[in-house]
Amino acid sequence: MIGEPARPEAKKHVLFDVDGTLIDALDNQRMVWRAWAERHALDPDEVHRVALRTRPMETFARVAPDRDPRECLAALHALEDEDVRSGVYAAYDGASGLLHALPPGRWALVTSNYEHRVRGRFARTGLPVPEVIVDAASVDEGKPSPVPYLLAAERLGAKPQDCLVIEDAPSGVQSGLRAGMTVWGVNTPSAVEGVHRHFASLGEAADGILAFASGTRPPA
Repeated sequence: MIGEPARPEAKKHVLFDVDGTLIDALDNQRMVWRAWAERHALDPDEVHRVALRTRPMETFARVAPDRDPRECLAALHALEDEDVRSGVYAAYDGASGLLHALPPGRWALVTSNYEHRVRGRFARTGLPVPEVIVDAASVDEGKPSPVPYLLAAERLGAKPQDCLVIEDAPSGVQSGLRAGMTVWGVNTPSAVEGVHRHFASLGEAADGILAFASGTRPPA
């Protein structure tokens, strides 16, 4: 109505996946699963193929149904922790500049990994760590459930419609879409089904991400 003060624009928030989106860890994941498979006398290529599409406990049920899943998980965790200490990996081009440019409190990490590994990798690659990290231990339902992204929005005090999800994997894309958020795909040669926009690299998406976060450009 005339005379009423204009309502302030809702603050925008950016929610990032980690592995494959900010950190190039594909080779590391392959080597970790290869080492795990060889310990259990399994085909490393088949194990990795299954692991790409499922969470660890689901992978164990598929490839090693006769083994104790808790022991399988403990062995995998030990290998992953060692990789954080000694593995060779890097942040994707543009990741450091992008994250340092985002306003504090306006972005978060949503990962199927564990927070201590994320912090270890970020420390080694020079990436800043946000206030909010939703990891595998934070939720009972992982991607493609909407729960991880909804929890990140809740912790940031944001509404889903004011959040932009940056993902590289189909399960993460579905998680963001089911949460009612805008989803952009990065670091894949072709668009993952469902994304609102696709970029071949994170660097190509950086200007658009910063514009979204500042509220100067609506998501396309």
